[in-house]
Amino acid sequence: MKRSLLSPLLAGLLLLTGCSQPAAQAGGGGGTIDAINHTKWAINHFSVDNQSGIDIIGPFQGGGGGCCYSVPARWTPGMTVRIDWESGEASTEGFPGFADSKKYREWRDKMKENDRQHSKTVPVPDYNGQDVCGITVHFLPCDDVKVTTSCWSPRNANYPIKEPIRMKEPRVCPK
Repeated sequence: MKRSLLSPLLAGLLLLTGCSQPAAQAGGGGGTIDAINHTKWAINHFSVDNQSGIDIIGPFQGGGGGCCYSVPARWTPGMTVRIDWESGEASTEGFPGFADSKKYREWRDKMKENDRQHSKTVPVPDYNGQDVCGITVHFLPCDDVKVTTSCWSPRNANYPIKEPIRMKEPRVCPK
């Protein structure tokens, strides 16, 4: 009788512990969702395939840290991710403080006038034969984005995205 009770309990425990294992251990690669902002705008929030990147990212900064992002064990041609984000005013110019709530709300509403929603589906570069460390989203001028699954630091010469951190937005963006 003890053995018949132990087997279902053991099976249930194994199923539950299997659910908590990161997808990366299933043969793909995984890590955090990070971002680098190459623009003068703040990134108020962002997501990759509807999974939050967590952080607000200021102009010309990095951030993110959403957990956890994984990719399939093998890259296939045509693989894409959908990036959704909101950009907005990065300046605190004219901030009246919180003491006068009416002035604060007016200032906040003025800042929110610059908030813009974006969505873009972008290709995932070939990562076959490479270590994969989550995904890093690069926010570029003209509402463009690039992604990489590289484990290299952006400061390393082997890092695949070479755009400078401080990029100027052209007067007219290509369509």
